[in-house]
Amino acid sequence: MGYKMTRSPFTTNIKTQNKIEEKIYTNKTTVSRNNEINSLNLEDTSSNHIRNAGIISRTSIPETHRRIADSFMIIKKIFGQPVIQARLTENEEILLAKYDFNPLKITTQKQMEEELTFLKKWSQSWNNELRFAADKIIDIRSKELKSLIATNYRDITGDVYTGYKVLERYFESISKYANER
Repeated sequence: MGYKMTRSPFTTNIKTQNKIEEKIYTNKTTVSRNNEINSLNLEDTSSNHIRNAGIISRTSIPETHRRIADSFMIIKKIFGQPVIQARLTENEEILLAKYDFNPLKITTQKQMEEELTFLKKWSQSWNNELRFAADKIIDIRSKELKSLIATNYRDITGDVYTGYKVLERYFESISKYANER
């Protein structure tokens, strides 16, 4: 009986060992970079580019959002500020409450960013009820924003509730009537 000489599974050649060490180093570098990225505080960024990138990605903007933003920007350009102090109807307040959205005057920046993300997704949904609700809610938000601007933001109760600024920036960024930057 002749025995063949086979390589032991515990022996490796130098090239294979170098490749393994390189992979480990690359993975460690990737992990350390991910930790650095995760430790980045988004609130400290001066212009919040990272947070706004998801909200303002132009490819996924529903047409109803653009139409409402255009309407808002035309009024803002012509009159300087909305002159009508529109109040929410009871049905509009019920619709906002149904989807657990706060009134704009007590909405934080983070809440508004999440809300805009939801509304964009819902506007492109196959569910007609959800699509209708999303379009109605963005219209309600536009109405609330016009009302806040017309009253010179006197209904804002604290510095924490800055959701209206996010909504206004969103409208400015998606409207074709916005000022060139």
